[in-house]
Amino acid sequence: MASSSKFGPGILVTAAFIGPGTVTTASIAGAEYGFALLWALLFSVFATMILQDMAARLGLITRRGLAEALRENFAGSWLGGAAIALVVLAIGFGNAAYEAGNIIGAAIGLESILALPMSAWAVLVGLLAAALLASGTYALIEKLLVALVLLMSGVFLATLVQVGPDLGAMLRGALLPQVPSGSLLTVIALVGTTVVPYNLFLHASAVQEKWPAATDTRQALREARIDTGLSIGLGGLITLAVMSTSAAAFFGGDSEFSAANMARQLEPLLGSGARYFFAAGLFAAGLSSAVTAPLAAAYAVCGVLGWSQDLKSPRFRAVWITVLVCGTGFAALGTKPLLAILFAQAANGFLLPICALFLLVVMNRRGSLGEHVNSALINGLGGLVVLVTVGLGALKVLRVFGLV
Repeated sequence: MASSSKFGPGILVTAAFIGPGTVTTASIAGAEYGFALLWALLFSVFATMILQDMAARLGLITRRGLAEALRENFAGSWLGGAAIALVVLAIGFGNAAYEAGNIIGAAIGLESILALPMSAWAVLVGLLAAALLASGTYALIEKLLVALVLLMSGVFLATLVQVGPDLGAMLRGALLPQVPSGSLLTVIALVGTTVVPYNLFLHASAVQEKWPAATDTRQALREARIDTGLSIGLGGLITLAVMSTSAAAFFGGDSEFSAANMARQLEPLLGSGARYFFAAGLFAAGLSSAVTAPLAAAYAVCGVLGWSQDLKSPRFRAVWITVLVCGTGFAALGTKPLLAILFAQAANGFLLPICALFLLVVMNRRGSLGEHVNSALINGLGGLVVLVTVGLGALKVLRVFGLV
């Protein structure tokens, strides 16, 4: 019997993409361009829903994760080896590089409340994430992430209400696409921080934990679609709140955006509690991503290598431990593995359009999906998303190598 919870694997996706990077990117977009780039955020949420819905259906109908599907479909050809190498490098190696940023983000939130050394907070956040993952219990991980995402929602949405942005300007920014001078890379960053390849691997595997094979297929599909819509919609709302709050507080003013300035700008509205409020949101964003990044890496790497994806499997644990230890180590030392991050960005730039295109192709195979293949409408929408992700991937790779 499936869980009656309205939130499930979709909330893992939300917890993964609403990290410190998203908070920073959305804040900068609002501070520098006001509400002009809200349309890019709406497109990002729409694209994420389309791709994640396909990933969830793939997992529920075939009982295979995306990594397993890639390996099996390209078995016996050089493409299989290339796919395995790309997933291991982009997701496994990449998440180890990105994990430091997640942990540092949570640590910054804690440091602003209690002035202990950053290294101490980083180690504490790493230990919290490790304790949760070591439980090996999907339901427990899901419940804590639901709590963290709801905490983020409460903080950032309450802040938005307090700031009281111009609703007319918000609607114009959302419905009338424009690319102000110098904003193209910010648009790419905004889409890229929301539509991320490792969430496709995470979602396709996690739905199998939430809805076991014994669950009625139609019920599981219906609940998964509701879960995906609610969770990713909530994630988009959180990002909208961050971006709009920053636009209202900084756009057209003299103050330069920073986390400290954000809290100070909110003091007239929230009083002395502003820094605690903002710190709670940043901590929740960092810790939730610090848990989901190693989890996604373990699902992807184990799936593509043909290893068990059981949360208590020694190899599964070894992958997430490696990612978490690397991230905690870099964060505690106060260093950023810049070369590793650049390499990971390039690898993810290649991986995202490949995964999006592969999903579109495999979701039209009636032999494995039967009546649950994509409809003509979903194919059309998915095709649009694939075209954009191909362009996004190309621009990301060119940007990494300094060509744009």
